[in-house]
Parts: sequence; structure tokens; C-alpha cells
Amino acid sequence: MSGAPLASVAVDMPLPHLDRFFDYTVPEVMRDDAVLGARVRVRFAGRLCGGFIVGLPETSDAPGRLAPLAKVVSPEPVLTAHQITLIRAVADHYAGTFADVVRLAVAPRHAATEKAAPPLWPEPATEQMPPGGLAATPAGAAWLRGVDSGRPLRGFWAVPPCFSGDDGWQRGVVQAVVACLRAGHGAIVVVPHVQAMDVVQQALEALIGKGCVARLHAQMGPAQRYHDYLAVARGQAKVVVGTRSAVFAPMDGLGLIVLVDDGNDLYSEPRAPYPHARTVAALRASQAKCALLLAGAARSCEAQNWVERGWLGAIEQTPERRRAEAPAMRTVADEPQGRLPVAASQAIRAGLSSGPVLVQVPRAGYLPSLACQRCGTPVRCPDCHGPVAADRLGAEGRRLSCRWCGRVVANWRCQVCEGQTLRAPVVGAARTAEELGRSFPGFRVIDSSGDHVVERVGERPALVVATPGAEPMPDAGYAAAVLLDADRLLARADLRSAEEAVRRWFAAVSLVRPGSQDGTVCVVGDSAAPAVQALLRVDPAGFATRELQERRQAGFPPAVVFAEASGEPASLAEFCALLPAVLASGGFGPIDVPGDDGAPRQRMLWRCEVADAPELVDALKTASARRSAAKAASVVRVQIDPVNIG
Repeated sequence: MSGAPLASVAVDMPLPHLDRFFDYTVPEVMRDDAVLGARVRVRFAGRLCGGFIVGLPETSDAPGRLAPLAKVVSPEPVLTAHQITLIRAVADHYAGTFADVVRLAVAPRHAATEKAAPPLWPEPATEQMPPGGLAATPAGAAWLRGVDSGRPLRGFWAVPPCFSGDDGWQRGVVQAVVACLRAGHGAIVVVPHVQAMDVVQQALEALIGKGCVARLHAQMGPAQRYHDYLAVARGQAKVVVGTRSAVFAPMDGLGLIVLVDDGNDLYSEPRAPYPHARTVAALRASQAKCALLLAGAARSCEAQNWVERGWLGAIEQTPERRRAEAPAMRTVADEPQGRLPVAASQAIRAGLSSGPVLVQVPRAGYLPSLACQRCGTPVRCPDCHGPVAADRLGAEGRRLSCRWCGRVVANWRCQVCEGQTLRAPVVGAARTAEELGRSFPGFRVIDSSGDHVVERVGERPALVVATPGAEPMPDAGYAAAVLLDADRLLARADLRSAEEAVRRWFAAVSLVRPGSQDGTVCVVGDSAAPAVQALLRVDPAGFATRELQERRQAGFPPAVVFAEASGEPASLAEFCALLPAVLASGGFGPIDVPGDDGAPRQRMLWRCEVADAPELVDALKTASARRSAAKAASVVRVQIDPVNIG
């Protein structure tokens, strides 16, 4: 072998049997540009492929003569050593490949932005530490002092569930970031959606200075996204705020990761290998030995599991203070003669006398679900068997259409009982807004759901009908909130239905004025349900404790690790045949699951103790690698700890 320098390259080839780094020689003309983290082109399997330099070894164990790098696309180091370690760990944790994860982590290149002169980023101001927020509790104040001194503390902050203006969850996030900056480190703040990102960015820049915060999210234009990504990679930006992919931000000297509302399903990546931002944040905090803060009004079972293990410390108010500050809670049962019980209607009317009122509805649309009036059989599309919904068409009446394929369904007749009359088991936000407009004439009705999300609502009385996550931010808090269809939300066939309901409800409660300002919340549902009881007692931690205990007894995540493999029946059978005998015979399934295109698909599930998870993941990844090496025609999707296993 010649004495030419070497480069280990992560080739952009997401095949499981090629999930390793390959060594190349560095031609003399490229030696100054071939740095760690640089983008390159290499000859691989007879064609040119992209990749990243992930190592600069002195020797290579590869047999035969090494090929040279074909080109250094850019000498800009867009991957750091810490990122490479994190990406490898995430790929191994989720039975994925390095190439899949690096696509999620690194912003697409924008050549003009890269070649432009680097802009100047102002130094963040850290002289002021705002009061309230995390510092309002002794545990929070102690946590901030620890981060200020550079300690890698981990905590879950139970955000008080009531509207407090600028002293809400964003105040605690700002305090944590300022404490981290004072210790001389950088901070990453991860939020579920763009609206929350705008809120926390404004709060940060109001204190540490305008232009000090980088943003990372997929909806940014390619130039601006790459501009901010480079600012973090070059060490110019000390604070970055973004959605789930921001947890991979290329920040050296990282001192803090903040993740807000960790139970939000938007943190679950829909692309392979389907990592969850909460897990990635925990992996990175452990590797980088930095502080970690989860913040939310509700608490996921995963966060509760970490709290009970002592891996996260709880930062929360006393139960008495939490209940005293929260809005007044009440529950009313569904009434058979109408969707809106009299007590809920009275709560709305009382709230409208002093400000806007929020009505939370689980589903968007008009009538998103239909069934036969006579026998209750759900209405299905005759083509793809997808669910049929009704859309409001003004004077034309309603139109039935499939939510999967979009086909208009005319002259429907029940295939079970020949009935032709429909009923709506679930009513959407649009229909709810229409009904409330008739019940409360003279008041403005705002529908914030689906593709039409309203950002803010003023102090004037108004009826705001919103789906979870689309609630407009009130200028002075909602005077009241009514949470409709609680029983239907809890009846969903999903492991996380109760946990998700509690999270959605407390998110709405957090927008309502405290009880001292006559804020009230009315939930329409069974008061005996544990999730409803948790809301009435303002006790999300107690609910998470109970839910986690039940999952431990039943053998569900996060007490155990679940793995799922799904694909066409023949492909799934082939995949299972490649597994060790104990796994091939020890799974649950196969069972039929609906495919996106109507094609037949099946699913297998496995579960194991947390300590045995690496062995299970390795077996699944080995089977995937053997199929890809054999050039199998169809893909079997492997997912570790899928969010939905119901």
C-alpha cells in the first residue's frame, strides 16, 4: 500500500448489508480539502456516489488496493466528530443505517450560501436572568445554578398548567439557555412545531439579543436552513431552536438540550429508521455529558420511567400550589339528546362574558366518520375500503368521499342491513363550529383546525373551536375551555390513547386563565375514567405513574422494548425465516394491516426486556442485511418501539 493519507467515508448507500465505513486514499491535490465532515464523491460498485468523510485513519484493514477519492465536493466540515458518534448510535439503536440517519441530521447543501462570506453573529447577552419560570420552585432554582456552573444535570420540568403570559414554559426555557451560556456552552432547544419555535425564539431574542438564535426546521428555504446550519457548525451560533431534526445540530461544546412537550407525536420521525427525538436527545446528553431538560404540562410514560429510575430529576410545584393556580376543573356527562350538555353550554356562556372561550374537538373536518344508522356498520369505500367522511358543501348539502383514495361515494347502501340512513359517531371541528354558531348567535366563531390554523386570538369574547395542537395563543388567556368527546378520545384502540388524551387536555388547560381569575375548564366525559380524574385533580404525574405501572404489568413500552416488522406477506415470511429460531417462533403475528395503497400487508411484533434489546435489534438488522444482499424485490420495514402498536 502506498503512503497516501486515508479517509474513511460514509457512502450514501442505505442498504443494510453495506452499513459500514469504507476506506479510500486521498490524492495529493485533495489533501488540504479532505477534512473530517467534508462532503465527497467516491467510486462505489462501479458508479459515483456521495458521502461524508467520517474518519482520517493512519492505516486500513481493508483487503486489496484502495481506490482514491473521486472528488471533494466541499471542504466545509458539516459533520462533527460528536455528530458522527451520535448518528452511529441512533442507527444501531433503531436497527437502521448510518446513511438513513445522516440524511435526517445534515441540512441539504446550498452552494451559494456556503461560498458567501460568513455573516457576523452577535455575542448573546447573559447578564439578566428573568424571574419566575423554573426559578419559581426550589428544585428549579437549584437546577439552574447547577447548569450555570457547568454540571450535566437532567430534569423534567412540570410546567404549571395555566395561562401565565410571558411567564409560561418559554420563560423556563430561556432561563435554562441563559444558565448554559453563562457556563460557556451552547444550547439546543427542540420543539414539536414551527409555532412553538417562533414563540421560544422571540422569548430568547428578547433577552439575549436579536440575531443570536439559529433556526433549523424542514419548512425553511434551503438557503436559510443551510445558512443557520453552517452558523452552528462553524461555532458562530451558540443557541439553536428547531423541530425534531434540530436534536442532531452540529454543535461542539454542547452544554444543554431542551425538549418541550416530549409526548407529542410530531417528535416521531416518519422516515427510516423512525427515531424519536426524545430518545435521540437522551442518547446525545449521555454521550456529550451535557444537561438535559424535558418540559411539559403533561408527562409521558417514557419520561416518568426515567424519573422513577432516577435518571431524570423532577422539577415541580407542590400538589396544593399546582391545584390552587390551575383553572377550576369540572366534568359533565354526555347527554343523549345533544352533543353539548347544558352544564357545558352554561360554562361557555359564562366565559363569553369576560373573554374568548376554547372548545377543543378531537377531529378536524365536518363529519370525519360515518356509520349505518340501523346497524352501526362503519361506512367504507367500495374501491379501497378506506373510511368515508362527509364534507359540508353549503347549499349543495353534504358530499361523501373516501379519506384514503378521494373517491366520491354516491347512492350509499349498507352492505350488512341494506340501510340507507347515516349517523356520525364522530363530529369534526367544522360541524361543531356550525352548531355553536347557531347556539350562541352574536358571537364570533373561529375554526382553527386542519389546514386552517389561527395563530392568535385577542381578548374580545369569541368562540374558538380547535383541534389539539391548533389552539390559537390567547393574548390574555381563555376565560373558559370545554373539552368535547372525552369518552371517544379515550376509546381509541391504541396503547397511548389515555396518555395522549391527558397530554392534549393539559395543553388546552395551559391556555386558560388561573382559577384566581375565574378561569374554568369543563370536560365532557365519564368522571370515573382515570384520565379524566387526573385532569380534575391536576395530577399528570400521578396519571403517568399509574399508566407506567399498568404497562409494566402488561409488558408494554417503555417497560419493555417492542420491535415491528411489516411488509408484503411473502416478504415478511422470508424475513422471519432469516431470524434465529427463538425469534422466528416467539413473535406476535403475522396479522393483516391496512396498506397505504390497498395492497395486502402483514405485521410481526416482538418484545424483550430492555437489557436484551441490543440482541433483538442486531438479529433484525442482520435479517434485513441478508435480504438486501440477496437483492430482495420488496422492502420489509423494521421499526423499534413504534409509537402506535394498538
